[in-house]
Amino acid sequence: MRLLDTLLENNEKFVEHKDYLNYQTSKTPDKKVLIVSCMDSRLTELTYKALGLKNGDIKQVKNAGAMITHPYGSTMRSILVAVYMLGVEEVIIMGHNDCGFGALKPEPILKEMHARGVSEEVINTLMHSGIDVVDWLQGFDSVEESVAENIKIVKQHPLMDKNVPVHGLVMDPETGAVEVIHNDY
Repeated sequence: MRLLDTLLENNEKFVEHKDYLNYQTSKTPDKKVLIVSCMDSRLTELTYKALGLKNGDIKQVKNAGAMITHPYGSTMRSILVAVYMLGVEEVIIMGHNDCGFGALKPEPILKEMHARGVSEEVINTLMHSGIDVVDWLQGFDSVEESVAENIKIVKQHPLMDKNVPVHGLVMDPETGAVEVIHNDY
């Protein structure tokens, strides 16, 4: 059986048994916080367990490296929507140790893209259009510095409510231990 078929079969059983009743909550987060975190699969349940959270407590935006790559990109837009429309009163940028994005170098990705059919011409067209693909695919050297830089982007955004605290954390993906990088109270 293919993966999608398995997922859909599981979904049918989930709905049929009304398991969704265990997860019903409102659109606004109970703890009034949004966490920007990495998409690392080790953090999926660990974040909730390590911070004592349950379904409905937070809004969460996940992406590679817990990074805000553009001040007017989808991550920042999600933060602003959460603050202005969904009751979020605090923001946490949470990176993690041993982050695959931190060690990321653009060359292997570009090589894999070429191997899968993305032509050099496409890359060159993007570069000549003002999109620095190499820089866009570059990881970071320090998770702590990355978290601090992302806090700065949120705090200095011209559309951000200046009264909303923006904290910074780094999680250990093995133990769930959290280090405070910035407490904005």
